[in-house]
Amino acid sequence: MNKKTPLLQEAVKRQPVDRLPLIITALIIVAVYLVVFILEQTVDPTHMMFTVLKKGATYALVAVSMNLLNGFTGLFSLGQAGFMLIGAYTYCIFTIPMDKREMVYQYFDGGIISGTVPVVIALIFAGIAAAFFAFFIGLPVLRLKSDYLAIATLGFAEIIRAIMQWNVLGPITNGSNLLSFYPSFSSFKYRDPVTNKVLLNFSSLTAFAIAGVCIAIIVLLVHSTYGRAFKAIRDDEVSAEAMGINLAKHKMQSFIISSAFAGVGGAMLAMFANSIAAKSFNVSMTYEILLIVVIGGIGSITGSIVSAFLFVACSEWWLRFLDTPMTLTPASKLQFVGGFLVVVALFSLLVFLRHRKSAPKKKKRMYTMLAVVDVLLVGWVLYFQFMGGLQMPFLRFGFRLVVFSVVIMIVVLFFSQGLMGTRELPDVIRGLLNLLARFLYWVAKKLGKPQGFWAKFAGMLEAPKAPAPVIAAQEKGGEHRG
Repeated sequence: MNKKTPLLQEAVKRQPVDRLPLIITALIIVAVYLVVFILEQTVDPTHMMFTVLKKGATYALVAVSMNLLNGFTGLFSLGQAGFMLIGAYTYCIFTIPMDKREMVYQYFDGGIISGTVPVVIALIFAGIAAAFFAFFIGLPVLRLKSDYLAIATLGFAEIIRAIMQWNVLGPITNGSNLLSFYPSFSSFKYRDPVTNKVLLNFSSLTAFAIAGVCIAIIVLLVHSTYGRAFKAIRDDEVSAEAMGINLAKHKMQSFIISSAFAGVGGAMLAMFANSIAAKSFNVSMTYEILLIVVIGGIGSITGSIVSAFLFVACSEWWLRFLDTPMTLTPASKLQFVGGFLVVVALFSLLVFLRHRKSAPKKKKRMYTMLAVVDVLLVGWVLYFQFMGGLQMPFLRFGFRLVVFSVVIMIVVLFFSQGLMGTRELPDVIRGLLNLLARFLYWVAKKLGKPQGFWAKFAGMLEAPKAPAPVIAAQEKGGEHRG
């Protein structure tokens, strides 16, 4: 392999690095963790918000692990629920206290496991156990492609669920009975040594910490040479193999790593639920994770994280009021109307931003449809605002799922590539910074000071540009190698 010329080496060193979006992203992440910590100390721990935070963090990790396989490697697998089940059972089996085993394994003489390990070690065991099964499943399964691979992994998940409920394995898995009394998220508290009063809560922060560490590892992997090999396989297997990438090896690595983090996600789900049974890890759980990945954007880690929290918040919290009939009184109508108008405004803004660069005909058609829908919705709500009381009999148990399905359909129709597409948070921040820079340039121009403070500040916000000698050096280096 020819070495780079000194001129080309100097050009590579002079390549600009856009650090500002990365710094802002890091600050946002730190702020999120601080907000979660403060909320846990100031809000009632039984608030539904903490359910959303803990389950959302769990689903975010599993969705990112699935995106590593489906989005970055191009392997369509539907076995996440099976690997989550393995991780959940591994965690529970190794963390149930010895004095509780007789109660948990009451039908199997206390079981055959005679020891416990710390939570962190149990989480590692959960990932290792899922990776172990993934290795042996991947040997025959990864030879398949597309739908056949999905069907094979889906069948594996169902087989694992049936095996875990087999009474022959009852001394280990407790058969079809519940596993409980293991450490959960609510166990992470700091109590006063004298009064035993809870001083600090760390339940949601623990979930965020576990998910954050695992997702950070996946991000580093995606941006490493292995991650670039995964993307090459996704884009074109023939070209990737021609470049010297071992397809079988890298597919197996992606499958094992994805399954390992799904196992850790299963352990987190067990910590969230306080008690688990194999029957809860059914096909619908895999479909939920796949839906989160698709809504967020296949190939976007940020999209998977955001959509996981939105999915859990809508299904578990925000739409709960739709399951019970209610009468809107004058006092509650204003809140309902205000919230509804905010949702309509946010949705309109998303559609506008998504299609602002579309073709003129498509843009005009989309904006016209959006305007008609907004006028009808706002008019309907304002009409009822001026009525005395509004009985809403269609609000009954199960209506929440109907509305949730409609919301998902709308998102999929308007955002064919998901909410984020293939973009990450730094990309979004860079776009916003460029937009702000253009606005500041316009302000400077209107003020008659094109070289003034606002113009200089706008220049600081813009992405750094590669100097002309860098491009010339690269071209010259390429000619030299030729």
